[in-house]
Amino acid sequence: MKAGVFLFISLLSFAKITAQESVFDVARYGTVQQMENLFRKNPDVVNEIDSKKFSPLILACYRGNENVAMFLIEKVKDIDYTSGMGTALMAAVMNGNLKLVEQLIAHKANLNIADKDGKTALIYAVFFNKNEIAKMLIAAGADKMIKDNDGKKAIDFAEFNSNTELIILLTK
Repeated sequence: MKAGVFLFISLLSFAKITAQESVFDVARYGTVQQMENLFRKNPDVVNEIDSKKFSPLILACYRGNENVAMFLIEKVKDIDYTSGMGTALMAAVMNGNLKLVEQLIAHKANLNIADKDGKTALIYAVFFNKNEIAKMLIAAGADKMIKDNDGKKAIDFAEFNSNTELIILLTK
């Protein structure tokens, strides 16, 4: 019986290690070392798109896998790739990761790309009351006047949320 349990646990461990070899799983939960290993075998692996149209960079930013995301920011061909659901910048905003937002801005991520709903990274920052990120995006030149598909601008979401700090920032 103990041998059977040991074998079962060993197989589960092996399955987890094997699953980690997917660039998408490594982007979500893996380490920089694992991503570097995949990159060494195939440098274009960092540009693959999964069945839901997500890139490894978007997944790493959304999951807050900061070190892997930092590696990918330096390696991907298109930092502005959009899945329809958004970009890596939007994913970092949703995660609330200031460091990733800062790095994406530093690497010239387009601040004004809209997702399928017409929402930009700034609109998401305001919608979710991520004031520090909204300040960073505005300071970097994000367009405050872009309207989403419903005709709403970032200021409309700040007013809806009664976020005085963002209302003031967006009306300057």
